Amino acid sequence: MSENQGTILIVEDDPRIQKVLYRLFHDQGYQTEIAPDGQAGVESFQSCSPVAVVLDLILPRLSGLEVCKHIKRVSPETPVLMLSAVSEVVDKVLLLELGAEDYVTKPFSPRELLARVQASIRRRRKPEPTLTYKFGDCEIDFLKMTARKDGGKITLTAHEFKLLRFFTENPERVLSRDELLNVVWGYNSYPTTRTVDNQILKLRQKLESDPANPRHLQTIYGAGYKFAP
Repeated sequence: MSENQGTILIVEDDPRIQKVLYRLFHDQGYQTEIAPDGQAGVESFQSCSPVAVVLDLILPRLSGLEVCKHIKRVSPETPVLMLSAVSEVVDKVLLLELGAEDYVTKPFSPRELLARVQASIRRRRKPEPTLTYKFGDCEIDFLKMTARKDGGKITLTAHEFKLLRFFTENPERVLSRDELLNVVWGYNSYPTTRTVDNQILKLRQKLESDPANPRHLQTIYGAGYKFAP
């Protein structure tokens, strides 16, 4: 067996297909998490941090469309491959517009499905993260966990470094509070989005020249936050 390649979340209510997909990915070194309905799929996604999701379109409790929308809202980078007996063009277009990376119609070739999932994972692999970052009059070393502003040392907590690093890896992209909680805090359930607001308030006080009118950590009302280098 190959070394662990990460977890594939399988959201599928047919036990026969669950078994086929389990064997398919397990033999290639992936761990698998199987959810038998849409609601379980959403809950499993929040707990297992999969490298990709294989998602049936027609599911009990919550449809594949709704599950796909949820995943793309909280983690747009996670590849989602849709699986269904439905082959109408309008469904394929809708799913791709929602952010699904690919669409395979049942009955499917396991080898083709595996190839498509692995191709989606390769496309979404992030480049090596930047270890140092400069913006404005700030200089951050994420490896040494040191920060300077105007040449003077400032102190950031481990969570503040983690939050700032995610912002610098996603410049100019609007990040929702739910996505920040999921990626930076890794909560299985969301206690309150005020956690994010309070953390960003502290970062502004440490990094911005005018925290009341932030230049780099901007609020996008009704959507979340955006980092402007």
